[in-house]
Amino acid sequence: MIPYSLYLIAGLFLPLFPLSMLFNVLYGRFHNKYMRCLQLLLWPQAGLAIFSIYGGVVPTWIVVWSLLTSLLYALRALALRDVGLWTSFFATSAWALLWILLGNGAKPLQLALYSLGISVPLILMTLLGAGLERRFGAAYLGLYGGLAHSIPRFSGILVVVVLAIVASPLFPSFFGMLSIILKAVSVEPLVAIGIAIVWLLWSWAGARLLQGLIIGPVRMAATDLTKTTLWFYIAVLGGLVVAGVYWSGEMLWT
Repeated sequence: MIPYSLYLIAGLFLPLFPLSMLFNVLYGRFHNKYMRCLQLLLWPQAGLAIFSIYGGVVPTWIVVWSLLTSLLYALRALALRDVGLWTSFFATSAWALLWILLGNGAKPLQLALYSLGISVPLILMTLLGAGLERRFGAAYLGLYGGLAHSIPRFSGILVVVVLAIVASPLFPSFFGMLSIILKAVSVEPLVAIGIAIVWLLWSWAGARLLQGLIIGPVRMAATDLTKTTLWFYIAVLGGLVVAGVYWSGEMLWT
């Protein structure tokens, strides 16, 4: 029998509330954008590595706990105005659902790829949030608006990054969410309904974030993305789309 301590340790990195607070506290204290990006990249991989080393079966109560954690942070993301907190809460909500795939016997490589597909858009959002802080002194919804008019390149990339985060079609997270729902339907339909609600809340939270940043009259002038930076974002997002399409069959795990 697997000791409960293993679930608790893994629950720090594959967030289960209230253990999930550790990630969000550390993310909030890391003011360096590169430290935040590194945390987003490695945190869930550490949890997957811990669980894969010891193996075992994910009990039903962990699956329910993970779903409730995901729902909680998806709901909290709806009310957030700080872009940094929005990013960390969204990461917590998405990573918590990895327990459901673990419970359905997904392979370690598949889980690592799906986790990477979640983390990369969040890393891009962290970089964009740092760009907002550099331009305006803070990254808050409603503090300034009209970015679509004042910095159109930045706004265009922001829209696509948010679409990637909320698991829109063609991005890896989209196929991952489909896989989670399909696996859950065959085991427990109520869990599948809960996952669908989480996905709906993600889309709502993403729409609210974009509404608070890019819509409305221009309040502050700012410099737009350089062409080099723009092509960097385009290359990464294009790579995500290609990876999502290429890995779609693997990620559905049928």
